[in-house]
Amino acid sequence: MYYITQLSPIIAAYLVYIVISVTLTIWVARTLHKRGAIFLVDAFHGNGELASSVNHLLVVGFYLINIGFVSLALKTEGVISTSRGAIEMVSDKLGIVLLVLGAMHFFNLIVFSVIRGKATGNGPRRPPVSPDATLRITVPPMAASR
Repeated sequence: MYYITQLSPIIAAYLVYIVISVTLTIWVARTLHKRGAIFLVDAFHGNGELASSVNHLLVVGFYLINIGFVSLALKTEGVISTSRGAIEMVSDKLGIVLLVLGAMHFFNLIVFSVIRGKATGNGPRRPPVSPDATLRITVPPMAASR
C-alpha cells in the first residue's frame, strides 16, 4: 500500500486537486440549493413542489457541468517532478475551478433574478405611453456678465 509521501508528486497533486475541487463543487451546489429555493418558490407563485423540482434539476446540472470540467482539467501536459511544481499545478487548476464555480454562481443568480422578475412583474416594462412626445423647454437668455 502506498502512502501520499511515497507517491510521485504528480499523483499526489492529482489526488489533492480532485478532493479539493469536488469538495468545493459540493459545497457551492448545496449552498445554491439551500439559498436559491426561496427565490424559486417566489418565482413559481408559491408552488413549492415545482420550485423544489426545478431546484433539484439545477443542482444536478451544476454537478454535471462542474465535475465534468474538473475531470477535463485534470490532464497536464508538463512533467511534474518536484513538490513545488505539483503545488503550482494544483494552485493553477484550483484557481480555474474557482473561477468557473464563481461564473456558474453568477449565472445562476442571473437566471434566478430573471425568473423571479418575470413572476413578480418586476421585470423590464414598457412605458405606459408611447415615448413620441417631446418636451419643449424655453431657457431664458443669460444676463450679460458685469
